[in-house]
Amino acid sequence: MENKLRSGLLRLLITTATLLVADRLMESVHFDQPWIAFLTAFVLALLNTFLKPLLIILTIPATLLTLGLFLLVINAGILMIADELVNGFKIDSFWNALLLAIIISIANAIAGGNVKVETNRLDK
Repeated sequence: MENKLRSGLLRLLITTATLLVADRLMESVHFDQPWIAFLTAFVLALLNTFLKPLLIILTIPATLLTLGLFLLVINAGILMIADELVNGFKIDSFWNALLLAIIISIANAIAGGNVKVETNRLDK
């Protein structure tokens, strides 16, 4: 349980860092304050936990027809919902949300595959 908590926190920090980098590199992504990126990452985690599974089930035909690429559209939609829920976070258009969804997916894939949470125990 402790490793799952650390892993979730690590993913939250990776998403926060990715959002902050996107804020610097993309003119279409705006945060009023840097801490709002952490709040946005938290809201995204909640939306991905509760809303995304329902959206995936409802869009199975579109996902199968596009060989899974429609999942990026779902991720962009979730980013647009987070844009509406979090004051101080703004994405200018759906296409910019789609690009941000791709960037977040790549960052999580790279970091998620290479970063492991380990505990060192001194019990001997």
